[in-house]
Amino acid sequence: MRAPQSDFLRVLTERGYIHQCSDLEGLDAQARAGQLTAYVGYDCTGPSLHVGHLMSIMMLYWFQQTGHRPITLMGGGTTRVGDPSGKDESRRMLSLAQIEDNKLSLRTVFSRFIDYGSPRGAAVMADNAEWLAPLNYIEFLRDVGRHFSVNRMLSFDSVKMRLDREHELSFLEFNYMILQAYDFVELNKRHGCVLQMGGSDQWGNIVNGIDLGRRMGTPQLYALTCPLITTASGAKMGKTAAGAVWLKDEMLTPYEYWQFWRNTEDDDVERFLKLFTTLPLPEIARLAALAGSELNEAKKVLATEATALLHGRETAAEAAETARRTFEEGALAENLPTVSLPVGDLESGLGVLIAARAVGLVASNSEARRLIKGGGLKVNDVTVTDERAVLGTKDRTVEGVIKLSLGRKKHVLLRFK
Repeated sequence: MRAPQSDFLRVLTERGYIHQCSDLEGLDAQARAGQLTAYVGYDCTGPSLHVGHLMSIMMLYWFQQTGHRPITLMGGGTTRVGDPSGKDESRRMLSLAQIEDNKLSLRTVFSRFIDYGSPRGAAVMADNAEWLAPLNYIEFLRDVGRHFSVNRMLSFDSVKMRLDREHELSFLEFNYMILQAYDFVELNKRHGCVLQMGGSDQWGNIVNGIDLGRRMGTPQLYALTCPLITTASGAKMGKTAAGAVWLKDEMLTPYEYWQFWRNTEDDDVERFLKLFTTLPLPEIARLAALAGSELNEAKKVLATEATALLHGRETAAEAAETARRTFEEGALAENLPTVSLPVGDLESGLGVLIAARAVGLVASNSEARRLIKGGGLKVNDVTVTDERAVLGTKDRTVEGVIKLSLGRKKHVLLRFK
């Protein structure tokens, strides 16, 4: 296909967001012809999203920046069912009060990236409980369910994976793809939405919505997915030894968030600058061309720009200054005790409990577990939340060390030989 002509798809192509599209030329023509409306759905399973959600959020950001209208669809209804995509087991069922609390908490994250008050292309925040909760089951089966083939539903990866592994898939979860497809049709009726975006694991669900729309007489609908990001070393994006990288400062401080991006692997710097910052592409190319120790400057820019998007420019600058004092004025290199271990221990995976004991921060595994439970143990200034966490080569900072901390005052560096 020729290069996209619309600003929206040109930006997404140049920055590396596009994995699959149901009809790229058709969508490009629509985006050139006038303002479009698109949505991404987010279930309310917790009080915060994590870094893994940033790809779809940034797609909505660029969609709005290029003159279109984004919808963030809150899954107040589908959260009661649970999406089986990528899951080996059923989600824990939440009360209506918990879902509502989570929904309100998530709104604050979106507002950092998306403008809900803009006179041109003002974003919409919708909740599928509005149309799913009042559904009459018999009427829904008759009007919507009849368009779905069980044979085809069984072929989707989200279902097939669970069945192949002989893990239980409840009838409730099996219905999720029908509800998501119906969301697309409803958003088209209510808001003229013609595009659904999401991660590549949602492709089957989104295409289901296009097919349902065709059968129920909607205009042409489109699907656009982004790749699921892994780091250059193959690790899942947003997963660290300390736990998930959350997008709310109550769960992960801005400094910890800054440090996450600062520790980006060398081979990921250019790609992450394109995906997770709004820097112009010529500036990104200049930063990506830096080599050796100078590449650390590009990592600092990445950390500051990504943090500024989420937490604001002033907070990002404070995090960068804190890091400068800690790492560049000698606090890390000169003032902290250091323990050396064989590099083979790290390459084979070093349990965080063993590491804490090896550097003398704790006397036993049980003491380390108590600290983790109370939020008192940190790896590279990020609070450890999982006692089963394993340190690997990806957790080394650019200085080649891993920093373990007990509270605010006791710090030890792990070096590997």
